[in-house]
Amino acid sequence: MSVSFVQGLENVVVSETEISFLDTDVEKIVIRGQDLIELSSTKRYLDIVYLLLEGELPDESKRLMLQNDLSEKQTIPKELLQVFSLFSKDYHPMDAQRTGVSILANYDSYIGDNSAAMNKQRAYKLLAQLPTLTANSYRILNNQEVISPLNDLSYSANFLYMITGDIPSEEEEIIFDKSLLLYSEHEMPNSTFTARVIASTNADLYSALTGAVGSLKGNLHGGANEAVMYLLNEAGNVKQFEKILYEKLQNKEKIMGFGHRVYMKKMDPRAQIMKESLKSLCNHDGDDTLLEMCEAGETIMREEKGLFPNLDYYAAPVYWKLNIPIPLYTPIFYCSRAAGLSAHVIEQHDNNRIFRPRVNYIGKQY
Repeated sequence: MSVSFVQGLENVVVSETEISFLDTDVEKIVIRGQDLIELSSTKRYLDIVYLLLEGELPDESKRLMLQNDLSEKQTIPKELLQVFSLFSKDYHPMDAQRTGVSILANYDSYIGDNSAAMNKQRAYKLLAQLPTLTANSYRILNNQEVISPLNDLSYSANFLYMITGDIPSEEEEIIFDKSLLLYSEHEMPNSTFTARVIASTNADLYSALTGAVGSLKGNLHGGANEAVMYLLNEAGNVKQFEKILYEKLQNKEKIMGFGHRVYMKKMDPRAQIMKESLKSLCNHDGDDTLLEMCEAGETIMREEKGLFPNLDYYAAPVYWKLNIPIPLYTPIFYCSRAAGLSAHVIEQHDNNRIFRPRVNYIGKQY
């Protein structure tokens, strides 16, 4: 029997969803009927979390209730911190994150209940704990002091504080929060598909989100923001960055931070927002070097390859300006995307059919 085959499932519809859609005809990232780019100008990350999990935007009182609820749940078991201390020091932060998410399942007394109500409770608790888990697993791996969350800080300010050890300024908090918002959901990338495939077996939320960490660890999905920053640091200035890019193009090497399987003809709209954030941070510290380098690279890639920046390209220097260690860039991506991943797992469980695709056999004849 012969069946249709599309390499990489490109443009193949694998699911129906009420959660999100990338409408490239009108350049909108639609989240439950709302334009994410428009929302980013007036809303915060927790607004999008509520929208993804509850189906509507919260009013101020509901957002405050969500903030307080997450603050009460952000502590992680001390045994988990002890586990991190057993890892070798070259353990990748995403491996620690993957292990940590998996271990948290051990503390769920209702692990067999995949109802929407229970999964929402799990999702909120996981979203509360992920910043603490992610920041402190990295700190332990790097022989740094564990930093406990502060209940009087906002979600994003607390996350940044546990990473850097410094309470962020209002500008830093807002910019970091905006990055989480922009990373929160993006229809059906590999990690979301992975989570839904796992959930389709009736596996629990932790299993699905653990699988998503593994998907994001692969450098063809996550890791682009880290690669961008390493390249910028290697160059150090505009002239050297241009030289490196031209050499890579001549050698037909892939340059991370450019191109997207969906955004083919224009810049990822999320990247434009992070570009403006980078400008703001450069104005604040008086050093435009990273902005000038990124703009030079943007011009080269557009003229030479017809490629445009994706979110990772400008998120990387923004995170650098915020004093975030490079190995945490992709784990932060995962933390923010956990909201969207959880919404997809809930939707999969609520209207489930196990994924079971077929193949085209091209082996020896029988």
